[in-house]
Amino acid sequence: MSQPRMVFHHPHPVRAGAQTASGVRPFRMLEAFAALGYAVDAVVGTARERAQVIATVRARLRAGEAYDFMYSESSTEPTLLTEPHHLPLHPTLDFGFMRQLKAAGVPLGLFYRDVYWRFPGYGLNLPRWKRAAALWAYHHDLRQYRSLLDRLYLPSLPMSAYVPEIPIERVRALPPGHGGLAPVAARPRKSGEPLHLLYVGGMGANYPLHRLFEAVHQLPQLRLTVCTREAEWRAVAAQYPLPEGERVRIVHASGSGLIPLYEMADVCVLFVQPQPYWTFAVPVKQFEYIGMGLPILASEGTLSGDFVRDHGVGWTLPYDTAALLLQLQHLVQTPDAVAARRAQSLALAPHHSWLARSQQVVSDLRRRV
Repeated sequence: MSQPRMVFHHPHPVRAGAQTASGVRPFRMLEAFAALGYAVDAVVGTARERAQVIATVRARLRAGEAYDFMYSESSTEPTLLTEPHHLPLHPTLDFGFMRQLKAAGVPLGLFYRDVYWRFPGYGLNLPRWKRAAALWAYHHDLRQYRSLLDRLYLPSLPMSAYVPEIPIERVRALPPGHGGLAPVAARPRKSGEPLHLLYVGGMGANYPLHRLFEAVHQLPQLRLTVCTREAEWRAVAAQYPLPEGERVRIVHASGSGLIPLYEMADVCVLFVQPQPYWTFAVPVKQFEYIGMGLPILASEGTLSGDFVRDHGVGWTLPYDTAALLLQLQHLVQTPDAVAARRAQSLALAPHHSWLARSQQVVSDLRRRV
């Protein structure tokens, strides 16, 4: 039996070792499709690089080769503006290609990652004409998606409220996954011994962690490691005075450098202040925490908090220092409570790997002949 073939599309280079979610996800999905046994024609990179692979795919279609489906990972930028100079010099390259695939009967799916442009604060630092051009280009993407796609994938279904142009029956949730790191062994801990908390992620307006820092100040048995980009920490450090001693560590690790941090952690943290962004956002680290077999402390009023509560992989609390302290005091004194939620994370992890995400796409899109 011949190897099944698919098209993978992303209007930027796809490389191992990316440091941002928008770079990690395309690489992991491409890797997962290959692991499923697909011959992948990767239409990625610059417009010139994509055009070269598009020509190869068109030649294969003319020769009668079959493609099971095309899967695309969108950019945070509008498709027309993804070249380094942000000029729309190739206006028909990507959508013209997708239209040809559709005419050939190839099912099309695309993951749409970004709706920041839907919020009032978008582009206020840009000249008015640039902001208007970007907004037009974002709307152009959605018009094309409506006419072309069999499936629009979003990080979560609540995000569909910000993409009303696409009929809801064509929308599916395809959150991030985890992969590449094995679960860490449980750290032995007796009642009353320090509880190690770990936060990995951004710092700034969308990631307020003030209540977490307040709790660490007040409960001496807590140890907190915050892993974030150095520039982001410098920008907010004045908002987060550190307690005396070494109860809080600020580090700037990534990739395999995270393993020692996970090995030292008892509980991982997504205890951010609720705001509209968090009602539909799904951080990559949510599923990496689960993949490492660690329980999660999350806040009510966030989609992550709903997930943690519904799947029993941690604790979901009001964004309130007193409520947080009460829960953390209990966890300090009750190691078995941490172990029980850790077991839930380990049991859930196989269902939320990058491989599982790619299997969902294949199930949704694969052309049956």
